[in-house]
Amino acid sequence: MHSVPSVRTYVIVWATLTFFTFATYYIAQIDLGQWNIVIALLIAFFKMSLVIFFFMNLKAESPLTKLFAAGGFFWMILLLGQFFVDYISRDWMPGGKMW
Repeated sequence: MHSVPSVRTYVIVWATLTFFTFATYYIAQIDLGQWNIVIALLIAFFKMSLVIFFFMNLKAESPLTKLFAAGGFFWMILLLGQFFVDYISRDWMPGGKMW
């Protein structure tokens, strides 16, 4: 049997998720150029990690469950990588050929 986080832990994680939800909104209102999407994705990744590790309690699950979660992360990285390679390779788009 695995341990269950305390109510205090759940409240802290919920407050952190709420804070970063508002932070994402307010940062999106600021024009940071190409960095808006990078910051939004970093915040989303952090929030996703909190949900997975605390609300889904992945750290106390079986190795097979952890493997499937890691496979999901790997697949997400592959898809985002393909998206960004396609995006920066387009000459006709405003954000294309950034490097």
